[in-house]
Amino acid sequence: MVLYTTPFPNSCLSALHAVSWALIFPCYWLVDRLVASFIPTTYEKRQRADDPCCLQLFCTVLFTPVYLALLVAALPFAFLGFIFWSPLQSARRPYSYSRLEDKSPAGGAALLSEWKGTGAGKSFCFATANVCLLPDSLARLNNVFNTQARAKEIGQRIRNGAARPQIKIYIDSPTNTSISAASFSSLVSPQGSDGARAVPGSIKRTASVEYKGDGGRHPSDEAANGPASGDPADGSLEDSCIVRIGGDEGGRPPEADDPATGSQIGNGAGGTPKGQTPNHNQRDGDSGSLGSPSASRESLVKARAGQDGGGSGEPGVNSKLLYKTSVVKKAAARRRRHPDEAFDHEVSAFFPANLDFLCLQEVFDKRAAAKLKEQLHGYFEYILYDVGVYGCHGCCNFKCLNSGLFFASRYPVMDVAYHCYPNGCSFDALASKGALFLKVQVGSTPQDQRIVGYIACTHLHAPPEDSAIRCEQLDLLQDWLADFRKSTSSSSTANPEELVVFDVICGDLNFDNCSSDDKLEQQHSLFTRYKDPCRLGPGEEKPWAIGTLLDTSGLYDEDVCTPDNLQKVLESEEGRREYLAFPTSKSPGAGQKGRKDLLKGNGRRIDYMLHAEEGLCPDWKAEVEEFSFITQLSGLTDHLPVAMRLMVSAGEEEA
Repeated sequence: MVLYTTPFPNSCLSALHAVSWALIFPCYWLVDRLVASFIPTTYEKRQRADDPCCLQLFCTVLFTPVYLALLVAALPFAFLGFIFWSPLQSARRPYSYSRLEDKSPAGGAALLSEWKGTGAGKSFCFATANVCLLPDSLARLNNVFNTQARAKEIGQRIRNGAARPQIKIYIDSPTNTSISAASFSSLVSPQGSDGARAVPGSIKRTASVEYKGDGGRHPSDEAANGPASGDPADGSLEDSCIVRIGGDEGGRPPEADDPATGSQIGNGAGGTPKGQTPNHNQRDGDSGSLGSPSASRESLVKARAGQDGGGSGEPGVNSKLLYKTSVVKKAAARRRRHPDEAFDHEVSAFFPANLDFLCLQEVFDKRAAAKLKEQLHGYFEYILYDVGVYGCHGCCNFKCLNSGLFFASRYPVMDVAYHCYPNGCSFDALASKGALFLKVQVGSTPQDQRIVGYIACTHLHAPPEDSAIRCEQLDLLQDWLADFRKSTSSSSTANPEELVVFDVICGDLNFDNCSSDDKLEQQHSLFTRYKDPCRLGPGEEKPWAIGTLLDTSGLYDEDVCTPDNLQKVLESEEGRREYLAFPTSKSPGAGQKGRKDLLKGNGRRIDYMLHAEEGLCPDWKAEVEEFSFITQLSGLTDHLPVAMRLMVSAGEEEA
């Protein structure tokens, strides 16, 4: 299938569309700014309360007549542009595809050669988030503002979080020596905000660190016998970091040594506050980035090497040096495993390292989508954006906004399809909400069979009273996905040219699994074909699952304004009741804050990650390895991103 890099089939139509939009844009921008000036966020209200001169109010009064005058002057040009713009939408393609070719070891072509469908298997990481990148006047209805700046910041945070190298944690103990599996949070960041795939020259920050005390190998074993099957091979050590944890018989935390610099990091000693690293500085405009103190107050490790001419031609960069640091075991590890659960789960301050696929919703603003694409291309090679239709193309209602769907991948995209839900109503009908279906190639077998996976990204109808509409959309989603798989499959039973190893659905479904008003959606057949890792059954959540919809009134409170603060708050039941949105109570009473005391559960989880256990290659199985609720976008959106890591491995052979 040909993936189109431009929305129109020829340059003439593209030029005509650019001219028509140039005529419309001034009017669009003025209306947006005019309406936005009368919808303040809670952050702006607090600023106005602290402004004794009422300067902001004065500016609003002063500029409103100016906006109105310019708007009247721009209307004739906007009308002329609309006459040309509207019919052009019938020729517009439903998405734009962008590829920034990367020939490095982390590029898509190199990733395909890594896995041949043999060995212990391979893990793939998926994330989804509703980022609320609407026109500024509409975004303010969700208590967020400055869409263009937020888009750039969101892209930076996702890129920085996903590009962190993983830590290998070795245990030095009188009774046990082992290597642990790195959790989502047990990851570090290279210094600097650019060059996401560059070899890290030093360790800047890390979130909570956890180690396991059984199984694994000692570094000396690896030196003698080679790396384990799950360890990076050859040059991949450049993208990892080794942390050595030394224990003593008394259970007392050891001193933290840094052999790379010869210095010591004490826990609360030597003038360094407990739980912080020395000399950590915040980069301007990136409070949630990995180099920011707000990224994680629980940081434990910071090592520097090759600085001040210390044995390297390039200060701060030594791609062959393995950093070894002793750290203190965190008393309350954030990564937990429920006794009855087969996978790990956590509330994480960062996006997972080595993120493979990213699905975003509500990227409605075109300029914001361009900024987001520019930032994410520092990590993801393949991106689809501006997904959806405009005007009356294929739909009975006029569409002013696209679908808001946005997809980024490290692996090559083979096929794409988009469908618009035809049954939208109310204000939701103004957007071409629908479903984006993708087929990606993740490897090839020694017999040249392609190893592929399917991903569906969607955003369902929003008004809470329209359960029937959402159920119809879920029916359409299943039908469209089945048709997409059938039309893009080049395999047959006799000649299997492809091996399907995962089938994932993700997105904002706009219903939860705890509200009594959402019983119709909770019982939908989708959940019999696809497994929800957070769900026990209709209306019953697993005890560790939390809501993904934040209470918009508290987005700018000091307790939750940084990723680390929000992470801490969501780990307590009181914090969740204060800052997560809960199902609306029909009983009379006070406001939302007062009703929360009477409600049970952990909030409304409306952002989903589902995976299929059937319909895959019979010789392989896909199982959830880790699940994460992410706080790295705190202050930038009213949703919590979620991430899931699937382990694809060979099934057990029959005896």
